[in-house]
Amino acid sequence: MMRVCHLDTCPVGIATQNPVLRDRFSGKAEYVVNFFRFIAQEVRELLAELGFRSIDEAVGHAEVLDVTRAVDHWKAQGLDLEPLFHVPELPEGAVRHRIVEQDHGLEKALDNELIKLAADALSADGAADAQPVRAQVAIRNINRTVGTMLGHEVTKKFGGAGLPDDTIDITFTGSAGQSFGAFVPRGITLRLEGDANDYVGKGLSGGRIVVRPDRGADHLAEYSVIAGNTIGYGATGGEMFLRGKVGERFCVRNSGATVVSEGVGDHGCEYMTGGHAVVLGETGRNFAAGMSGGIAYVIDLDRDNVNAGNVNAIEALDDTDKQWLHDVVRRHHEETGSTVAEKLLAEWDTAVERFSKIIPSTYKAVLAAKDAAERAGLSESETHEKMMEAAING
Repeated sequence: MMRVCHLDTCPVGIATQNPVLRDRFSGKAEYVVNFFRFIAQEVRELLAELGFRSIDEAVGHAEVLDVTRAVDHWKAQGLDLEPLFHVPELPEGAVRHRIVEQDHGLEKALDNELIKLAADALSADGAADAQPVRAQVAIRNINRTVGTMLGHEVTKKFGGAGLPDDTIDITFTGSAGQSFGAFVPRGITLRLEGDANDYVGKGLSGGRIVVRPDRGADHLAEYSVIAGNTIGYGATGGEMFLRGKVGERFCVRNSGATVVSEGVGDHGCEYMTGGHAVVLGETGRNFAAGMSGGIAYVIDLDRDNVNAGNVNAIEALDDTDKQWLHDVVRRHHEETGSTVAEKLLAEWDTAVERFSKIIPSTYKAVLAAKDAAERAGLSESETHEKMMEAAING
């Protein structure tokens, strides 16, 4: 009911890892175990009433459903629901569910090739000893979640910290399928020269992704779509540089990554909780809807496109913001060859004044509390408590 589960500020200590707040929870894990035992007991009783010994036996037996209230309801008038409740006869020995084993086709995944190419890095005894790997690979839109299995191997071997930045650096040419670079950890850099589908960098976890048009393309990148919808969904860390426009729901639920694009569709930065978003072009409507954290820097912002239902501050940039943004735009140019970034850098003192900073008011208060606590020399737990107080008080 508090609606702060995603903020780690649960005032009764349930949905939080903060030890100060967790002390307020008076329950015990055994209570949950007991609750589920009661559920299991009731399920067994209901199954017995219906004549079944297990849920597996009950699957598909629509004839035992009491559908009277649903069928006779006035909203169902004119609907023939009989096909929904039809129970087909099965051949002897057949079952009603799981009749085919799942086959995800992982043996055909492009990542198998990437893992072989990255052997020199993956075979190291420690992250510091990993040998740099450089490779170029063709990619097609049937290749989905490219980099995810490779990232799994890195995390399995070296833990959450991954490898030093750019240890495994792979350049792809072509059109990438959905979820290019999903969940990629630190140490892996994926470069794509071509274009990509939806969910680029989904769950990005410290890695780096660079997407630019094919070097032989003759179109203007800043007016063209380079990647699809929902870029950077749920990313927790890392960087993405995208030379061109992207679709809707850019950086939704981003909580720690820095993502740069040259234009976004509707609902950008929706439910964002951390990290940075930089938009070097137009934004669609409903920008920053539900945004509770992180910072967005947008050029030539149309304020009518910002969701007015949130308590988000739209501000001019201070000197710290300007320096940070300059560094990011410079790197965007270096990584993608962006002409947009090149023009901005050439007249930076004027161009930087075109940017607006969008930051949720509560998030701003939390950052201020953190800064004040650190300057006062407070301990980590005391600093965390001050940040929680700022979040709760808003």
